[in-house]
Amino acid sequence: MQAATVEQAKQLGLLEEEFHHICSILGREPNFTELSVFSVMWSEHCSYKNSIVWLKTLPREGSKMLAEAGEENAGLVDIGGGLACCFKIESHNHPSAIEPYQGAATGVGGINRDIFSMGARPIAQLNSLRFGNLKTDRTKWLMKGVVKGIGDYGNAFGIPTVGGEVYFDDCYEQNNLVNAMSVGIVPVGKSISAAAGPPGNPVYIFGSATGKDGIHGAAFASKDMSEDSIQDLPSVQVGDPFWEKLILEATMELIETGAVVGMQDMGAAGITCSTSEMSAKSGVGMDVWLDKVPMRQADMKGWELLLSESQERMLVVVEKGKEHLAEEVFKKWEITYAHIGQVTDTGHVRYYMNGTLEGDIPAESLVLGGGAPVYKREWTIPAYFAEIENFNIDSVADISPEEAKLAAMQLCAEPNIASKRWVYEQYDSMVGTVNQSTNKPSDAAVVMVKGTNKSLALTVDCNSRYIFADPDKGTQIAVAEASRNIRVTGGVPTGVTNCLNFGNPYNKEVYYQFKHAIDGMGKACRKFDTPVTGGNVSFYNQSTNGNAVYPTPTIGMVGIIEKPEHRMTLDFKQSGDLIYLVGEAKNDLGSSQYLAKLKGVEYSPCPQFDLDEEHSVQMAVYNAITAGLLNSAHDISEGGLFIACLESAMAGKTGFDICTLTGIRNDAWLFGESQSRVVVSISQSNKLAFETAMQQAGVKTLHIGTVTGSGVAVNGQSWGEVQDFAKPYNSVIAEAIG
Repeated sequence: MQAATVEQAKQLGLLEEEFHHICSILGREPNFTELSVFSVMWSEHCSYKNSIVWLKTLPREGSKMLAEAGEENAGLVDIGGGLACCFKIESHNHPSAIEPYQGAATGVGGINRDIFSMGARPIAQLNSLRFGNLKTDRTKWLMKGVVKGIGDYGNAFGIPTVGGEVYFDDCYEQNNLVNAMSVGIVPVGKSISAAAGPPGNPVYIFGSATGKDGIHGAAFASKDMSEDSIQDLPSVQVGDPFWEKLILEATMELIETGAVVGMQDMGAAGITCSTSEMSAKSGVGMDVWLDKVPMRQADMKGWELLLSESQERMLVVVEKGKEHLAEEVFKKWEITYAHIGQVTDTGHVRYYMNGTLEGDIPAESLVLGGGAPVYKREWTIPAYFAEIENFNIDSVADISPEEAKLAAMQLCAEPNIASKRWVYEQYDSMVGTVNQSTNKPSDAAVVMVKGTNKSLALTVDCNSRYIFADPDKGTQIAVAEASRNIRVTGGVPTGVTNCLNFGNPYNKEVYYQFKHAIDGMGKACRKFDTPVTGGNVSFYNQSTNGNAVYPTPTIGMVGIIEKPEHRMTLDFKQSGDLIYLVGEAKNDLGSSQYLAKLKGVEYSPCPQFDLDEEHSVQMAVYNAITAGLLNSAHDISEGGLFIACLESAMAGKTGFDICTLTGIRNDAWLFGESQSRVVVSISQSNKLAFETAMQQAGVKTLHIGTVTGSGVAVNGQSWGEVQDFAKPYNSVIAEAIG
């Protein structure tokens, strides 16, 4: 075949020096098929070439870890009782920005395949979504499409969506973020590796036939968005949840036959990725006969088959001599399949088309941690930090209690604070499960582990405004909030998966944000004993005009609730219960929704935060829960103390009367977002025991009010009924979407 050129390499997104490096690896110039393979495998999306140097600094070992980050398709932690939890979060940002329905739907499909390709049956899904201004037509179109895509795929696939988050900020107007997380269960020792095993084993593809959708999808995800990005529509895959359900069941049955040596789903870079990664993992090679791949379109070229990202496809290496067992399963489930290759001892992936060798590449040269290039980019302190440093809280006038009532009502109508009911009502949170506790209100989603007394506590968290203000501290807070949400739900955090959404890594200010966010993540994960099990890096969430999204390192976390009686909810239970603040209130408005949205202050510091203080508060609340001292617990986040109390009252159909505090500004006390604080309610009979426990824990605790019938009061002065605040809180997003 004719040799490829440097110009073709550049058109495929490779650097000139990378082209020459490829020539060095091959000992010759690559042909176009080989160059195409390198272009996707060395893209940012697959190789992490601009991030791996920092990702390796994250903690990856822990007492419950069963698979180190990067070893397998997803993270794996021991949850006791002979069971393991398999979980991962990934992005599908660029596809969702130009075709929101299919972009989001296939993101859900892809992350679920990562889970069941390891032999784990998915039991729950979560998502983290970011959009621009809710008033614009583009945001409404994107949001409708993304939410419907997630809902339609997840509901039809039969896996409940149990939690998530949605944020709105102008920086996401052109680059919305769609991060999908899946969680599954597998018996310890029964998980499947993405390995190829010894030479001689046959290689099968099964699932959907291969078409031209998604070609160069990985490369598309590795460049900035522009007005011409619509031309990349063929890079957006098309999903079929009903087909995926068949593949799930066939996969589970296939594993039971004992014929499986290794398996991997086909996500980014399709056949190229799965064949090269499985080969490299086992130190072997593969001969792949592309003309045997089931095709949806006639006359597909070899490079098209290699790069296609058609959905609902799996690659499995079967133990030689057990081919009939695998094929019987495929036939039973009426799954399209084909024997497309064989494991070899060459160390090379060799791709044939109608008997002609079209590509011959060392497998190790293509993969993360192998021959793929690794860069440590330059960074510089963002210029906008100067504006943050100039912020003075005294430049913002405090408010009277009367003015605070109006501010509280306005905050209830802020989309980042208001209920996301319009979103989650489109998701089926109970499909495919007999779990009857999922929908009780709590800071983390709770899913029972069938056959045990245990439950999983699941959450996704990231306040990107904090990280914009201080990438290190803000990312510490993201991890801390995830851990806090699990602790106040009665769980013990076990591990983290992350989805790192940033702008262009060649932008020195963006790279500063990324590097320091990783630093902060590492500090917090070590503090909370939550090793990073894996995840996803999504760079280039930036328009060609230079506008990047806020740095958004989304944290997915899994925890274990050992006993049903440890499950804690956030709803106030009964009139007369005492309301306490656990943790210290501070004169702090930094990066709060109140300051940004009501006062129009775009640049302010990250909220005050200390890891040791945070850890102490979390442990004190968790121990109080397991001792049976609390009736409710709810962490303080967006909107501050008032919103936390309001949410607990709305969930419990009660009211509340809280005080203000001398020495703390009214706005900071009610709406500030200083960290390491939890609102709890207790029965009056537990007052002494609770206060003694908090004193022994060395955690500041303050009795701030009482649960009442149905009204809202501050310092004994009525602010109206809870329903007065609940109306805008529950309706603003639905009304905006129309």
